[in-house]
Amino acid sequence: MAHTDRAQIDLAALESAFRSRNAEVAVIGLGYVGLPLVLALVSRGFPVTGFDIDPKKTEALNAGRSYIRQIGDSQIAAAVATERFHATTDPARLSSCGAIIICVPTPLSPQREPDLSFVVDTTRIIRDHLRPGQLIVLESTTYPGTTDDVVRPILEETGLKSGSDFFLAYSPEREDPGNIQFTTSQIPKVVGGDGDAARILAVALYDQVVPQTVPVSSTRAAEATKLTENIFRSVNIALVNELKIVYDAMGIDVWEVIDAAKTKPFGFMPFYPGPGLGGHCIPIDPFYLTWKAREYQISTRFIELAGEVNTMMPRYVIDRLALALDRHSGRGLNRSRILLVGMAYKKNVDDSRESPGLRLMEMLLERNAVVEYHDSYLPTLPTMREHPDLAGRRSVDWEPSILGSFDAAVIVTDHDNVDYEMLATQCPLIVDTRNAMRRVAGHNDRIIKA
Repeated sequence: MAHTDRAQIDLAALESAFRSRNAEVAVIGLGYVGLPLVLALVSRGFPVTGFDIDPKKTEALNAGRSYIRQIGDSQIAAAVATERFHATTDPARLSSCGAIIICVPTPLSPQREPDLSFVVDTTRIIRDHLRPGQLIVLESTTYPGTTDDVVRPILEETGLKSGSDFFLAYSPEREDPGNIQFTTSQIPKVVGGDGDAARILAVALYDQVVPQTVPVSSTRAAEATKLTENIFRSVNIALVNELKIVYDAMGIDVWEVIDAAKTKPFGFMPFYPGPGLGGHCIPIDPFYLTWKAREYQISTRFIELAGEVNTMMPRYVIDRLALALDRHSGRGLNRSRILLVGMAYKKNVDDSRESPGLRLMEMLLERNAVVEYHDSYLPTLPTMREHPDLAGRRSVDWEPSILGSFDAAVIVTDHDNVDYEMLATQCPLIVDTRNAMRRVAGHNDRIIKA
């Protein structure tokens, strides 16, 4: 159990340890958020302990191997070679760390309500090894009040008090997998503390890793910042998705319109339509706020409407595909062979979480279509809580004879490594949800935008 001695904490010494990069930092959760943070901390000279409950991950990391495509083995091997990084499944290692950063998933329940089980379980692990003088930072996206109302009470079960014995902060992750322009160490970090001391210590830590820290007044303000960022994207993507439907009915290409509109040097920011939302943030985060808002008897109609628009986009794509098949070959979806091109939730990543491609595959199977997919980033579909029946399906090879065997292809994710020219010459019908075929000349009579 935790050490409960009530010693006087030397805040200046703690801050100095972070600024001099002498304090050991633990990162809990070694996925798409935690692992890049580990590498950023190690590159700045911090000793780092990576904690994960999955022994396969920790064994791979300690052997210098990566399990995330965007992070190469060489990066992991280099971190291990510094002898400042070690991955472990042993929670006792947390007690030696000056800072513990929580980077675990915050999904939705089947009822579309916040599922904080990973945060709660992780906080209980920290509680059992908490000692005076530690800084605990939650990075997982969540609703305002989680740090204060969920994390702090669990940690204070030790008898230690936040703000005097240990220090608690919230700093939302801003990872964008696959974005080589903005990596972890290039993105400003918002920081809110449970009191001034926690904020000061968290700023001292992150000042060593990112180009700018942005302190805010509280953990709740920091939690709200992350939700605002992703709700902004959700709402604007819903807007262009709705415009796509309207303009398509009018015979207008929405991508042409957006390209023209973005030439305006002020007052317009381009967002692009697609087959639905995917990833670990944008399809999920708005529901965290709408759920919390109900506690205050507030209806978030604008946010919920955006969610409805984005959620219905896979059905719109299926309808466009069925219509195109009917017009092109006189047959419907029943027993048609359909190829889904790209199953990751965004281009050039190997992450299938919340991907609209998964829903499209399920809907096509329900319509008795024969469905395959191609995605070199996802050679096999992983086990997924919401799509268990799709696990284990394998990507088909990208060969002319295989492409020509399908009645239609649907471009779901516009990976850069796809030979779209081959697709255009071999597949009789293409439904393009990403405007990927813009790079291919001709064949317009067989390319349907959706």
